[in-house]
Amino acid sequence: MYDAWTARGRPGDSRFPNGLQMDAPFDIAAYMRDVGRQARAASEALARAGTGVKNEALEIIAVRLLEGAGAILSANRTDLDGGRARNLEAPLLDRLELTPERIAAMAEGLRQVAALPDPVGEITGLAARPTGIEVGRMRVPLGVIGIIYESRPNVTADAAALCLKSGNATILRGGSEAAHSNQAIVEFIRSGLADAGLPPDAVQVVETTDRAAVGELLKLHEFIDVIVPRGGKGLIERVSEESRIPIIKHLDGICHVYIDDKADPGKAIAVAYNAKTNRYGTCCTMETLLVARDIASIVLPELARQYREAGVELRGCKETCRLVEGCSRALPEDWDTEYLAPILAIRVVSGLEEAMDHIRNHGSQHTDAIVTEDFTRARRFLREVDSSSVMVNASTRFADGFEYGLGAEIGISTDKLHARGPVGLEGLTSQKFIVLGDGHVRA
Repeated sequence: MYDAWTARGRPGDSRFPNGLQMDAPFDIAAYMRDVGRQARAASEALARAGTGVKNEALEIIAVRLLEGAGAILSANRTDLDGGRARNLEAPLLDRLELTPERIAAMAEGLRQVAALPDPVGEITGLAARPTGIEVGRMRVPLGVIGIIYESRPNVTADAAALCLKSGNATILRGGSEAAHSNQAIVEFIRSGLADAGLPPDAVQVVETTDRAAVGELLKLHEFIDVIVPRGGKGLIERVSEESRIPIIKHLDGICHVYIDDKADPGKAIAVAYNAKTNRYGTCCTMETLLVARDIASIVLPELARQYREAGVELRGCKETCRLVEGCSRALPEDWDTEYLAPILAIRVVSGLEEAMDHIRNHGSQHTDAIVTEDFTRARRFLREVDSSSVMVNASTRFADGFEYGLGAEIGISTDKLHARGPVGLEGLTSQKFIVLGDGHVRA
């Protein structure tokens, strides 16, 4: 590691017993460049690794996480205590908390990624040209992926698994609120990599909580190929403004469910309830419910009753307030707010056209759903709603990599290049043209 640490001690030595550099001055720029160089070297070795070796590493890491659950939970308790002392809001604490079940889910995610086909080296579209050469495309790793995220320690394992399987090295910069948890998880990941004969530096966690490290990370264009920010709007806006490296991102998760007047009421109530209450602090949680006027009096009173029992605050348009007792009047900003909390905006609309118009004007192109039994309207919604995930008769909460069969996801992209929607293995690779000949020369 870079010798700038020697004067003050680097994270992990005896002078930093918690494994984290918190406040001692050191050369952050030099440290980050050193991390970048190590990641680039590791990426070259990882790109050569076969599928069997990568899968073996993932299986070993899964076992390590389960065996080390006690140490991980202990580190997580330190982070939770710190978060409560800093008065973190309940949704952030929920994202931060690890449980034995969530650690088991991390291990299962690793095993699911191991079971997925390896995209690296896949050749598609190989075709003979009139000149006799054959031209196709081969999938290759992106190289080094920098991931900047907040709160969720499970992202550490998910991101490492996906980057490993797709042949990419990764640099992880988690939020200070999860620093101890992330450090503990990465130690088991690096141990598993070493046991499988892969470079431990293929997965590195930034070992300082100094915010300046993010700015330095975003400058490392000679070492890092892609940046993935996962977190609040402020973080993603900062990364978008400062990064000299291409990014994969989504800014907001303002997701809608539209209940059409041709919907089955039972399905509509079940979908709309789950989309909001299954988990409040995720980017695919419904934030605005749109209901066709002709069915509003049938579904809204029952939905409101269930939402009230779940502790959800309702904010609605004038018609909604008339139909739902205790509903407060929505303000204009409610239609543009990602609550990440038990708060729901509800609007009664005339029908499909007005619902899609509302989504165009207030949505974030993340995830939107329609509940209807009308095939033609469902097809229109699928075709015309310009979001990264569009659903029919299903909860928006399905919009994640695990549920899509990707094993895990590195994030969700609402951009149209280079990946869109939940980004799994294929989204972490690129394609290059390959040409096969037998001494062919161009005339």
